[in-house]
Amino acid sequence: MEFPFQIQNLEQYHRDYKESIENPENFWATVAENFVWKKKWDKVLDYNFNEPKIEWFINAKLNITENCLDRHLIDKANQPAIIWEPNNPNLPNRILTYNDLYHQVNAFAKVLLNNGVTKGDRVCIYMGMIPELAIAILACARIGAVHSVIFGGFSANSVADRINDAKAKLVITADGSFRGEKCIPLKSVIDDALKSCQSVEKVIVVAHTKINIEINKNRDLYWHHEMAKVEANKFIEPEVMDAEDMLFILYTSGSTGKPKGVVHSCAGYMVWATYTFVNVFQYKAKQVHFCTADIGWITGHSYLLYGPLCAGATTVMFEGIPTYPDSGRFWGIVEKYNVDIFYTAPTAIRSLMGSEEEIINSKNLSSLKVLGTVGEPINEEAWNWYHKNIGKENCDIVDTWWQTETGGIMISNLVGVTPQKPTYATLPLPGILPVLVNETGDIIQNIPTKGNLCIAKPWPGMLRTTYGDHKRCKETYFGMYPNLYFTGDGASIDEFGNYKITGRVDDVLNVSGHRLGTAEIENAINLNKNIVESAVVGYPHPLKGLGIFAFVVPKHQDYNEKDLKAEIISSIVKEISAIAKPDEILIVPGLPKTRSGKIMRRILRKIAEKALDNLGDTSTLIDPAIVETIINLSNSKE
Repeated sequence: MEFPFQIQNLEQYHRDYKESIENPENFWATVAENFVWKKKWDKVLDYNFNEPKIEWFINAKLNITENCLDRHLIDKANQPAIIWEPNNPNLPNRILTYNDLYHQVNAFAKVLLNNGVTKGDRVCIYMGMIPELAIAILACARIGAVHSVIFGGFSANSVADRINDAKAKLVITADGSFRGEKCIPLKSVIDDALKSCQSVEKVIVVAHTKINIEINKNRDLYWHHEMAKVEANKFIEPEVMDAEDMLFILYTSGSTGKPKGVVHSCAGYMVWATYTFVNVFQYKAKQVHFCTADIGWITGHSYLLYGPLCAGATTVMFEGIPTYPDSGRFWGIVEKYNVDIFYTAPTAIRSLMGSEEEIINSKNLSSLKVLGTVGEPINEEAWNWYHKNIGKENCDIVDTWWQTETGGIMISNLVGVTPQKPTYATLPLPGILPVLVNETGDIIQNIPTKGNLCIAKPWPGMLRTTYGDHKRCKETYFGMYPNLYFTGDGASIDEFGNYKITGRVDDVLNVSGHRLGTAEIENAINLNKNIVESAVVGYPHPLKGLGIFAFVVPKHQDYNEKDLKAEIISSIVKEISAIAKPDEILIVPGLPKTRSGKIMRRILRKIAEKALDNLGDTSTLIDPAIVETIINLSNSKE
């Protein structure tokens, strides 16, 4: 068997789970033996959740790229590592074998070294879904530079915030990227962002779309020019990394306005991403894995790149969108490459549910063995459609719950091993000890029940800190409940121990799988000089799962509603991204506030949801009448 740590049946799951909770050091030492180390660990685990301080595989030395690339050259050199499918189906694809990827990564690692990047330097990457993105990430890891990928849809202001927070030395981008019929001008966004970034010394640009761009001769370099300077088959000795050295920073929205840089370390993340990939999807040698996520998000990091490559899988990287040139694009890719494992978001599934049956039936989906969902809970209607129309009722669906901060899947059924249950993430993976906590901070012992979801013990893939601000890490994740990691999500548990995620309990919205802080959106709205204040809440959306509803108070009453809404949207797109645009904007004379000045968002959520039969206690409001006013305005817009 290629993966000695792969769980084979339900009995083994229960046995492994018990061992992982009762004897975590023994359990994870056994798993970690299956990786390549330059030096083994002195101790498996040391932690406390008070500082917090989490260390796994203490004093071990490694380089993750040896596990992703070098070790596979013995028996998988000619196996496809990455299959790249372009946005335009009429253009040629690119297939990189493990040997090809190995040489490309070594060559670009040399480019980075030639341009002054060394171990510990931060490199920000702002690109579309092209092979050079994967190569750049792995090349950073090869030389010990810390990569921070920024989603290619963020605005210049959002990009600048992340570059400045990371104090990046170098930026890697492309002239542009293709998404459906659109060409996104990435380089011009970087040019705007860098006007307020002092740390960046050089920018390396991939010529992908061939659109016209400005080149700063003192700063900008073309990827192909730099690669041409590297001698053929150049080998770069992998930098020796400590187990707890930073591997990457990935920014995620918080409940305050400033995005936080989640830090993942080399060894624990590698072990967790690989272990969860192999077990949740029950990966078998030579299977083709298609994760549709953008690498700008954690799902792309863990289950398009690092997890599959460490496992020696073939991973599909798709540049486009599911509806271009028609709604059969995903299924055409499944047919074209005989995809075994397909992993996507409920939003994508819901967007395709209206597809003509003949489009789906025209594609041969018989290669599929596993279906997965990620990013948000999947509703039962979408689950059933996915199971029937795509899986032909022959494929298990893994409904995976996890976060940027967790590094990999935390709660999920395992294909063919543990039972699936529509709308439930089901059971925790080995190493994960979930608990539900009530409002007073007490762990709820009885089941079935519901509460705030916390994790009581550390796991290898968990975040180590928030970059440059450890205090924020403590306050956000470990400050709410002593000695527990607080996920920020609510959950329920049934009589069989299956977990169902009920959504965020803090001020973070999960919209189409993208985490957006309400404070971020409100800050962007409030920049408009014609607006006094705003409040943003989430509400059920038939396509996105969760929509964005903005309640906005204007400074003056002589506004033009259409123009003001256009200004609001423009500000949000400029400050954050088009993905943060509200689905509904309601201009109101005031907001429901308590006497201490706190906006009562629970009431606004009820109004957004049209759940007006039980608004709860409004007696603490300064002006209870404002609630009726907002309701009447909302009803008048229908």
